[in-house]
Amino acid sequence: MSGRDGIVLDMPDEVYHGGPELSSTGARKLLLAPAVYRHYVEHPQPGKKAFDVGHVAHAKVLGVGTGVIAYPAEHLTKSGNVSTRAETVEWAAKQRAVGLAPISPDDMAKVDAMAEAILDHPRARAMLEQQGDAEASVFVTDPATGVRMRARFDYLPNAAQSEPWTVDLKTTSKSAHPEDFSRTAANYGYHVQQEWYLHALGLATGDFSGRMKFIVVETAPPHLVGVYPLAAEYAEIGRDRVKEALETYAECTASGVWPGYDLDPDPIQPPTWLMFNEGMIE
Repeated sequence: MSGRDGIVLDMPDEVYHGGPELSSTGARKLLLAPAVYRHYVEHPQPGKKAFDVGHVAHAKVLGVGTGVIAYPAEHLTKSGNVSTRAETVEWAAKQRAVGLAPISPDDMAKVDAMAEAILDHPRARAMLEQQGDAEASVFVTDPATGVRMRARFDYLPNAAQSEPWTVDLKTTSKSAHPEDFSRTAANYGYHVQQEWYLHALGLATGDFSGRMKFIVVETAPPHLVGVYPLAAEYAEIGRDRVKEALETYAECTASGVWPGYDLDPDPIQPPTWLMFNEGMIE
């Protein structure tokens, strides 16, 4: 389909992100508090170095996405680091304004090593060698709430594949170990992202049997890689949170009121680890 409806291929990043539809990132901010989402929309943040490295890694592995430009010698210190001079900051801002990610020579070497680690991982490589499309955008209207949604799959396999798995590529400065990634997924709401994407894909295709795996690569050497599906319990929680986000967005849009935190919250409960340490649970 053309325009902003259904599955759209080869859409530039700035066009995709510049649309009015609610994204997974927006939905997760909305779940913190509608006021958080509203501030996020009204005060967009410029690109940051940490995100640039991640974007460049995506482009390197997937072959599409954010362009990259290395800082030239005049913007590096004698030790090879990026200068903090005003002219360097201005130069970097100009590159981002035209859709390029400025990156240091050291970071470029890191990105190359991360990409090599992913393609050397047999499970990750197999996921990326499925017949399909990188950076596939999906635009739909949720029928229950009337909310316009968007999602952008890092890799969307052809439905004719025998076992098609959608792919989301994550870079992490933490650990890609399964136990650590489980905590990261919970903290960053990756289960909500997954179900948001699969719900949008189901609405676009009529097939709600889609599945997702996360390819996770560490930004620090030796750049270990993990390939993980989320358990059914994660998916169930994610679906409930997606429904909550859509309903909240529809209500706030209709009322024009974007509240902060609950005025009358339940009593704050101690975390499980504290209860365990204190012998309250075993």
